[in-house]
Amino acid sequence: MNLAEFYRDQLFSDCLPFWFPRAIDTEHGGFLHCFDGDGTLVDSDKGVWIQGRMSWMLLTLYLEQERRPEWLEWAESGLRFLEEKCIDPTDGRMYFHVMRDGTPVRKRRYAYSESFAAIAYAAHAAATGSVESARKARHWFDHFVDWNFTPGRIPPKFTGHRPLEAIGPRMIGLVTAQELVKHLGEDETLRGWIDRFLADIERLFVKPELKVVMELVTPEGEISDHFDGRTLNPGHSIEAAWFILEEARRRGNDPHLVQLACNMIDWMWERGWDTEHGGLFYFRDVHGKPVQEYWHDMKFWWPHDETLIATLMAHKMTREPRYLAMHEQCREWSFKHFGDPEHGEWYGYLRRDGVPTSTLKGSLWKSFFHHPRALWLCHRLAADQ
Repeated sequence: MNLAEFYRDQLFSDCLPFWFPRAIDTEHGGFLHCFDGDGTLVDSDKGVWIQGRMSWMLLTLYLEQERRPEWLEWAESGLRFLEEKCIDPTDGRMYFHVMRDGTPVRKRRYAYSESFAAIAYAAHAAATGSVESARKARHWFDHFVDWNFTPGRIPPKFTGHRPLEAIGPRMIGLVTAQELVKHLGEDETLRGWIDRFLADIERLFVKPELKVVMELVTPEGEISDHFDGRTLNPGHSIEAAWFILEEARRRGNDPHLVQLACNMIDWMWERGWDTEHGGLFYFRDVHGKPVQEYWHDMKFWWPHDETLIATLMAHKMTREPRYLAMHEQCREWSFKHFGDPEHGEWYGYLRRDGVPTSTLKGSLWKSFFHHPRALWLCHRLAADQ
């Protein structure tokens, strides 16, 4: 079995059958997703991020793989649930966590639910020609950028005496805008945001002198020499790198963006790969000091999915053998340790030595998104090599 066939088989024979149709909530609509290793439902609450993410993933398969009616039907159930149950009428923002019937449980100070709704509606507009879905995609993107990038809009998490800027909203803003351009067409406003996000990431967070990509910096782009300010998340930075590679591809393999992204992959692989046990550490310290979070040396599923995408994309765009070697190293370790041959899908959380800490395969964080996205993109990348 070649690499493209491997990833296609993993997606359609291992991952997708674990989630569907068991994730479809036929009573209240939307998706159930908190599943144990054998598919048993362990919590009926729903993540709002996840309703958008799973809808987008199904619509992506519908658009790019096969127009199966059930994929569209399931995605539309997720979108209806978002529209009817997940919007706070007091301010028009989305919740983060709701009960099975949509009763709100939690709303977070930051806005990411809106970005995942935006990409889902954009994909739905492309799948159906719906002008209303295209409007909703722009509406939720506008909400996302307004909330995250209008000074003073987000309530402060701390006192404000040590302000920090995060890479997260920039990288999510980048990939969200890319999805809207892909499905709704070129747009001067979207292009302006893409340019801004690229510039912000390079100017504020990428540190060539230290060969590192920061998670948090001061508003001036300086390193804050405290626990939060020094903490690195290698998988997050590698995910941001493939978003930049994708933009480079759209611009005719822009050499500056390719080099920027490849530097990010190289540096954060060097910082993050566990040479003793394999896999990517979750957190590291920029200066090699102890990390405060006790889960710093655990292996989470999603950084490995993002690394599979980034390394294969880097290899395709540069033809440098080291990226294929990195990809194979990550692939071998990840499928051996996260995979479950009996029930399918991946476990979410491993100890440093690769032993699962829990049998959970779905939660308020893990759903039908990072893993199937990686399988799908790696299948496409390998097929096009």
